[in-house]
Amino acid sequence: MNNEDKYLKVFMDTFEIDREQAESGDYDSIKAWDSIGHMQLINNIETAFDIYFDIEDIVELSSFESGKELLKKYDVEIG
Repeated sequence: MNNEDKYLKVFMDTFEIDREQAESGDYDSIKAWDSIGHMQLINNIETAFDIYFDIEDIVELSSFESGKELLKKYDVEIG
């Protein structure tokens, strides 16, 4: 499984949504993305990629796409 697929799976599993919802999702469009869901997502991404986000980056993660950009900052290659 490549990193993009891994990230997608983390997103889908965390919020129990399908691929289309994940790829177009942000905190306004995903019902389960509340403060608890956000921290679960952060934890699941950090665990999956063996990284630790800075506080500023935790706040910046607000959509599927912004998460992909953050992973690049931590040297995770995403398509």
